[in-house]
Amino acid sequence: MNMNIISKYLQFLRKSNNYTQDGLAKELGISRQAVSKWETGTTIPDLEILLKLSKLYDITINDILEPKVQSQRITDFEQISTISEKELKEVLEQFDTNSLVTALMGASPETNSFCERLFPDIDFEMVRKNIGRIRIETVEDMQNQIISMVNLQAMEEK
Repeated sequence: MNMNIISKYLQFLRKSNNYTQDGLAKELGISRQAVSKWETGTTIPDLEILLKLSKLYDITINDILEPKVQSQRITDFEQISTISEKELKEVLEQFDTNSLVTALMGASPETNSFCERLFPDIDFEMVRKNIGRIRIETVEDMQNQIISMVNLQAMEEK
């Protein structure tokens, strides 16, 4: 469960259903600040609110907590280099350094170089050494989270 993806997805759902934060808060009987906290990743809705959201948006609670983001822009991690540097950096800055480096452990040298140019202040080699050996499933999971964030951002721009 990735808080960044959940928060972005909650924001996407609200906007795509034409709610303001105030409007959604009134609909759910909560404060606007609570909605804001979900959308910034500070908290997630409690179970009662998740149930109300799932009914309001006609999706399951699981869809909210583990969003299946449709491929709007990329389907494979290697495709991140096709995105503008400014936009990609904005997405990748939502992940901590270890998460980014973990995702890059399964990427091509070209993709690694591309990302290393975006973040010249990060010592990627040292971070890789600190992480050490890692399971391929962990690498793939992190790559999929980044793909989801790129696609969520593309959905929001529509």
